[in-house]
Amino acid sequence: MITAETDDAVGEDSEGEHDKGEHDQGEHDQGEYDKGGHATSSIAALTLGALGVVFGDIGTSPLYALKESFHIHHGRQLIVNEANVIGLLSLVFWALVIVISVKYIVFVMRADNEGEGGILALTALVRPDGTRARANAGWLVLFGLFGAALLYGDGMITPAISVLSALEGTEIVTDNVTPFILPTAIAILFVLFWFQKHGTAAVGKIFGPVMVLWFTTLGVLGLVHIFEDPAVFRAINPLNGVTFFVNNGMLGLFCLGSVVLVVTGGEALYADMGHFGRRPIKLAWYGLVLPGLMLNYFGQGAMLLADPTKIDNPFYRMAPEWAVWPMVILATLSTVIASQALISGAFSMTRQAVQLGYLPRVKITHTSESEEGQIYVPAINWMLCLACIALVVGFRTSSNLAAAYGLAVTVTMAMTTVLFYRVVRLRFGWSRVKALPVLGAILLIDLGFLGANVPKIPDGGWVPIVIGATFLLIFTTWNTGRSITGKRLAQQNRPLEEFVGTLGDPRIIRGPGLGVYMGSNPTVVPQSLSSHLRHASVLPTTVVVLAIKFENRPHVTGAERIEYDEFGHGVHR
Repeated sequence: MITAETDDAVGEDSEGEHDKGEHDQGEHDQGEYDKGGHATSSIAALTLGALGVVFGDIGTSPLYALKESFHIHHGRQLIVNEANVIGLLSLVFWALVIVISVKYIVFVMRADNEGEGGILALTALVRPDGTRARANAGWLVLFGLFGAALLYGDGMITPAISVLSALEGTEIVTDNVTPFILPTAIAILFVLFWFQKHGTAAVGKIFGPVMVLWFTTLGVLGLVHIFEDPAVFRAINPLNGVTFFVNNGMLGLFCLGSVVLVVTGGEALYADMGHFGRRPIKLAWYGLVLPGLMLNYFGQGAMLLADPTKIDNPFYRMAPEWAVWPMVILATLSTVIASQALISGAFSMTRQAVQLGYLPRVKITHTSESEEGQIYVPAINWMLCLACIALVVGFRTSSNLAAAYGLAVTVTMAMTTVLFYRVVRLRFGWSRVKALPVLGAILLIDLGFLGANVPKIPDGGWVPIVIGATFLLIFTTWNTGRSITGKRLAQQNRPLEEFVGTLGDPRIIRGPGLGVYMGSNPTVVPQSLSSHLRHASVLPTTVVVLAIKFENRPHVTGAERIEYDEFGHGVHR
């Protein structure tokens, strides 16, 4: 039996190098790793990498979230006045605090499956046996599968809306660039997906410093305008959010569908946990991301209180005229990074789906020798690329795409809360009295966001629903077929030792040569061997049964790489 280092080679180019010798094994084996497989000695590097991969989605929401909140909703438009601005900012503030800081950072990210995060990790944790399960394992599993399927739709929409929203800032300077926005967006997206093969570590090294500059710029721009009207901090009082709904009624609920745009990166943040680990993500969030976002949103609000006419594009209107072009460039880089969060999440989710038996095996390349969760999945990468380009061509503007954005992630957020309730009851030992008040309150918020996004279905919200339903069908069909096939093969399984005992039968002809037969279970006869004997009634004099066992660590020692047994009658394992 051969022990492999990971699900695939550690990078296509480095596979041969690791097979050649063991001179570097001691160095690798001596490193310290946490339970997620992350090197504990590189927290600073992982935190910088997390900034460049994980927070792009939530970090670029200031580009469009507040603008879309004052956009026309079903024929009605919110008036830009003091009560509405303060009310919306209150909703934004508490959405970031409750949904991201409390729900995801404090609670949900504690629920990892061998270091991996995301809704599929939760799904694995709530199943009766805690390991592989079938599609009929219960409604909670179906919840989790549908939530995971919807994230593929979110992964297609996020890059499209993010890049478009950044490029549309150029229209503030001149209208002459409008015809070039679509082709430029398509080119940027293609380059982004092409670069994925170099891995999230390489991406993070490049994007990390850019995001540090981005969040610092967000904070500075916000502070400049906050100094002009510090009264904007009244929004911290949650009563202003309640008053907003009282004053605006149904229109206030429609606006909540745009407020959710400030937290759409929460699920991507959790899904990317396997790439960097919980601690680096937590440090980056509280140390830079949250302060930068809060200051920028409050700064946009202070500016609108002073000049409501700037609602056409409040983010770019915050910058002085000379800084618009540099801001467009920085925002475009940041939106490319926003896309990275969902792409990396899709890779991690695909790998989990394959491991759990919901997708067929696909090529998965490990791009890091030290971080087990950093992977590249070519098939998913190029599928997302084509889908993003199609959405850009079809919807053409970020405002049109905003209708399709948000619904998928709000459904997933609600399902995550339901699944997490089950996890804390089964795995964390929480009592019902402790779990219901906390997670019940969070679920009400999730359902409020979901309800506000339901009216978007006719205007584009159907897109992620169709994508999610398609992937759910693939998940359940593959798992069901795999289960049926597994049961049939299990009935035909024969212990290897019993089989070896029959090889003395003179009716079995042994010819010269060597045959290698692969199987997933080293204790039973491989199906390929049984089939060969059944049809040919002849076996080579030397039979090798080969099974490959995968380890969740980047390197195994030379002594561990091969396990050998001899059974007699020319049979070896």
